Amino acid sequence: MPIVTVQQGPRDTELKRDLVRRITDAFVDAYRVPAETVQVWIHEVPADSWGAAGRLTADR
Repeated sequence: MPIVTVQQGPRDTELKRDLVRRITDAFVDAYRVPAETVQVWIHEVPADSWGAAGRLTADR
């Protein structure tokens, strides 16, 4: 059973639905597995809890 983890900043629910569908479809295509076996976990991280290039994302 494939498990895909996505770490990102907060997104709209509709965008997440579309992402989960597309990731699932990609695994069904690539691995020839039933869609029911694909799990997608979305971990949303607030902008004040992650940074890049020495700066918090919230400060950009």
